[in-house]
Formats: sequence, C-alpha cells, structure tokens
Amino acid sequence: MTKAPAAVAFDVIGTLLNLEPLRERLSAIGQPPELLGEWYARTVRDGMALAATGDYSEFHDVAASALREMTGASDEQIARVLSGFADLPAHQDALPALKMLAGAGVRVALVSNGASKALTSFASRSGLAEYVYRVVSVGDVRRWKPSPIVYRYAAELLGVEPEGLALVAAHAWDIHGAKRAGLRAAYVDRDGRGYPPIFAAPDVTAPDLVSAVEELLTS
Repeated sequence: MTKAPAAVAFDVIGTLLNLEPLRERLSAIGQPPELLGEWYARTVRDGMALAATGDYSEFHDVAASALREMTGASDEQIARVLSGFADLPAHQDALPALKMLAGAGVRVALVSNGASKALTSFASRSGLAEYVYRVVSVGDVRRWKPSPIVYRYAAELLGVEPEGLALVAAHAWDIHGAKRAGLRAAYVDRDGRGYPPIFAAPDVTAPDLVSAVEELLTS
C-alpha cells in the first residue's frame, strides 16, 4: 500500500471551479455557448507558449487576448464575459473532497494559473477557504503550469518533498506536469473520455473529486 500524501494540491479552473455559467455570458455578446471549451483551451495554449519562451502574462490578460482573437469582440464585450469569473461557483464535489482531506489531517493547497486575489475570492465565496492551507498562483513564479517550477514551488510552500505532494486535476497536461516534477497525481475524468496515453500516467483516475481523494488516501 502506498503511503497517503502529506499534502494535496488542487488545480482550480475546471477542477474545483465550474466554468459552465460563462456560456450564458458568451451568448449575451452574440457568441455560441459551445465556444467556451475552445476559448479556455486557447487561453491555456497561449499561457503555455509564453512559459515555454520564458515570458509571463496574467490569466485575465491571456484570456482576454484569446477571446478577442477568436471572436473580434469589443473591449466592452470581453470585459462583460471576463467579469463572470468573479461569480463562478465550485463544483458540487469540491467542498466534500476538501472536508475529507481536512478530516484526515492532510494539508490542502490551491495551485492555479489564475491570480492569487481571484483564487482567494473563489475559496471564500465557495466555503472552501477554511480547508485551504495555501493559495499558490503561477504569478508567484511567473510561469504557467505545467512548468515543473510551479509544482516544486507549491511543495516548498507546503513544507514537503515533491513526492509527498499529490496534485488533483481535471486536465491531463496538468497531471503530466506534476508527474514530471516528481509529484503523485489524481486525474478527475469528469467527461469519461479517459486519459490520453501521450502524457505521463496518473497514480489515480477517478470520475469525481471525492473518489479521487478517497483513492489517494487509501491506495
């Protein structure tokens, strides 16, 4: 039996935080709601491209640039869509998953490509804040995930070796980055499409956050 991790880091955008309400805001500016997935993917792609060349821009700016490039929307329309991030809810399985870790005495961190202020606000309004030991933004190291420096920095802040930290994420590229940095990782396969074999394999694959945490604590 593998020892349970000393700490668990959660990706936020798409893993804990539910992006679905942004579809209505896209519709409100005349864009198809189906654009949400492609827009998020473009945002991540552009953030990764900056990281690969040693550069950095904040999530808000990269997301705005991606939406402008894809739609030709005005600054006012883009601001209208992006303002929706301030109200996005947590997935329903987020709170019970964090409570489970707290009950097991495992420290929890949020590790995200988003800004620290936005992460702290999300944790507070979602009722997660009391279970979160640290909030880690890529802005602290000026590199987007999946750069290994982000995960190792999170481990340092949590006072554990990389192998003592597990990442929980709904994105295969995030899992791959964590594994290459020496972490354990749990992949949350919300859509049931499976894990792409081109990436380093996760230690755990589960359909939801609670199941992922259960396996990390007991497997």
